[in-house]
Amino acid sequence: MIKKCLFPAAGYGTRFLPATKSMPKEMMPIVNKPLIEFGVEEALQAGMEDMCIVTGRGKASLIDHFDKNYELEDQIKGTNKESLLTDIRSIIDAAKFTYIRQREMKGLGHAILTGKALVGNEPFGVVLADDLCVNLKGENVLAQMAALYKQFRCSIVAVQEVPDHETHKYGVISGELIRDDLFRVNDMVEKPEPGTAPSNLAIIGRYILTPDIFDLIEETEPGKGGEIQITDALLKQAKYGCVIAYKIQGKRFDCGSVEGYLEATNYCYQNIHLADKTEDTPTVKVSSENEE
Repeated sequence: MIKKCLFPAAGYGTRFLPATKSMPKEMMPIVNKPLIEFGVEEALQAGMEDMCIVTGRGKASLIDHFDKNYELEDQIKGTNKESLLTDIRSIIDAAKFTYIRQREMKGLGHAILTGKALVGNEPFGVVLADDLCVNLKGENVLAQMAALYKQFRCSIVAVQEVPDHETHKYGVISGELIRDDLFRVNDMVEKPEPGTAPSNLAIIGRYILTPDIFDLIEETEPGKGGEIQITDALLKQAKYGCVIAYKIQGKRFDCGSVEGYLEATNYCYQNIHLADKTEDTPTVKVSSENEE
């Protein structure tokens, strides 16, 4: 039902300076795969085929990554390195990519509004690539949320419990419990002051949004930090109708921070990269001298 996924990818990535001075944070690799590629894979697995990417200055490598590199492919053709391009080639064949530039950095709400020209009048997913979500078994986070959309037909935000002393880093929700992992949102606060958060349920970088969110963003005044916050627009939507918060199943890493990035790299190396290596290694039977 949901075919488009929006990737706000115009931000400066200041938490990872100086690395992000000349390199988009979305292109930072977890082992040997860029964060943005993990996000696109997640969207494809959730049934979304149209990738709508909001870029900015210095983000040309994002566009190049999802395109053919004829010189490179010619150089490694027929070598054992060619298999390393199998995954990205599959993504390029399976997905469609459109791009638009955000000329000014005015917050996540503004970035999502910039993507309106690509998304149009239909529900869509949103992935913040520096929030890496990993599921070794079962459906990924975006697929879980897409399934919920079929039932509720309203905007859905992914949430996760965080320590009370960290709530000031996030948008935080409170709401009416529908079931153990679902809440009907009645309040949302962007980066509340310490000790004032309505709960410890923090919004992370996965959303399913209905198209009326664009009108609500246009009506939203700059909020926290002087930016147009998607949290403020979603609160309006919650008061007019319905917004659901979903406690995700899976592991989530904040790869915009050094600590989260290192944790994600170690986890993916141990649980994905080495596992893939093991699967690719042929089993060799060693025969005994006495075996006939």
